[in-house]
Amino acid sequence: MTTTLGRSVSVRVPATSANLGPGFDTLGLALSVYDELEVTAAPEAVLEIEVEGAGAEAVPRDASHLVVRAIAYAFEAADRPLPGLILRARNVIPHGRGMGSSGAAVVSGLLAAQGLLAGDVDFGPDTLLRLATELEGHPDNVAPALFGGLTIAWVDEGGPQHKKLLVHRGVSPIVFVPEFTMSTSVARGLQPAQFSREDAVFNVSRSALLIAALTQSPELLMAATEDKLHQSYRAAAMPETDRLVQALRRAGFAAVVSGAGPSVLVLADGPGRRLEAAELAASITDTPWEALMLAVDFKGGTVRDNAEGAT
Repeated sequence: MTTTLGRSVSVRVPATSANLGPGFDTLGLALSVYDELEVTAAPEAVLEIEVEGAGAEAVPRDASHLVVRAIAYAFEAADRPLPGLILRARNVIPHGRGMGSSGAAVVSGLLAAQGLLAGDVDFGPDTLLRLATELEGHPDNVAPALFGGLTIAWVDEGGPQHKKLLVHRGVSPIVFVPEFTMSTSVARGLQPAQFSREDAVFNVSRSALLIAALTQSPELLMAATEDKLHQSYRAAAMPETDRLVQALRRAGFAAVVSGAGPSVLVLADGPGRRLEAAELAASITDTPWEALMLAVDFKGGTVRDNAEGAT
């Protein structure tokens, strides 16, 4: 069976914040900011791309577009011919700010392919995570976008794996988004190749504590978000981010670098505390920061056949 010509699907994928302080390359959280996509299967030679919103001026309008690449990757994995594509994207997730825009694009493309191939090829959760990790590079960046909630990601002999956990209702995220960007590859290049045993043990203990804090005991979030593996090494490349993180933490807020930065995530233990964090951030820095009061997304990415309803 081949993709039905003219079949149209709609995809919605949340932003994510990875690492969450000590959980480097392991922990991720889905957040209530969404990129939306409509993809229609067209005759083979057709490729039409329309993009509005975040990053619209910079993303390509050809086959190198990350969503198109992800769709093509999924069709190749399924051993199915790639149809022509008409793509309409509405981007809300900020680009280059540590909120998972590239991971969301990868997941959007894979879910679009899943919808276009529905009834012919079944992409299960494990397959989606594997394909997304192969494209994006790290499972912690794509697992929350796929599955929602708090995710623990790891890789074993069977490939990338994940466990989804529900976040305590008292956890209230706020993300401070600056105007400047940061390259993930540049940020990774600032870290040493090896760490001391003491720092490794420190982060293991804080990562374990962070699971408890996010799922059961939000009052432990300050101690649970301490980190010695990546944030301090990246601080010189993001001085404004580091300044805001340190100021918020001195005031008792569980602030961390969101993903590779430069956005700052605060895991507040209640909605009122988020307002206090926003007021503090506005008063201590000359850098403009957009404060996004968000919720944890619990559904992850969704795909809907425009003719038949949700899938």
